[in-house]
Amino acid sequence: MKEINLTTKIAVYPLEECSETEKKLIEAAKQSTKKAYAPYSGFKVGAAVLLENGEIISANNQENAAYPSGLCAERTAVFFANASHPDQCIMAIAVAAWHNGRFTDDVITPCGGCRQVLLETENRFNAPMKILMYGNESVYILESAKDLLPLSFGDGMLK
Repeated sequence: MKEINLTTKIAVYPLEECSETEKKLIEAAKQSTKKAYAPYSGFKVGAAVLLENGEIISANNQENAAYPSGLCAERTAVFFANASHPDQCIMAIAVAAWHNGRFTDDVITPCGGCRQVLLETENRFNAPMKILMYGNESVYILESAKDLLPLSFGDGMLK
């Protein structure tokens, strides 16, 4: 038997120790939670992406009574950024969640579908995308979407 060990490096910071750019991106994600449409779960998620030209685009989750028809904040932000700025690499994405009248204490992590889309976007531009996950108690920072989804499915498997 052969065994493979996978490791992921996660930098854990208090918000105060994040760079000014990271704080600005996190704040945009937090503000975006206020516009989320989450009447069923009450779990409002905001995401903000930083484009290579310095522009920040934010979005939020959009629920639907037919649950599979909704869309997560991360995908909404990435798809909007890619549709409106197809030649701009996404350098980073920040994610935050508001639930029960406050931001979550623990970091909010992207779901599996969002992880796949983040990885595809990273591969599209052949550049790492920094992932910032906010919680009241700390911020997790990953240097690449690949760290979110080891053993991922990619275009190389389709050849």
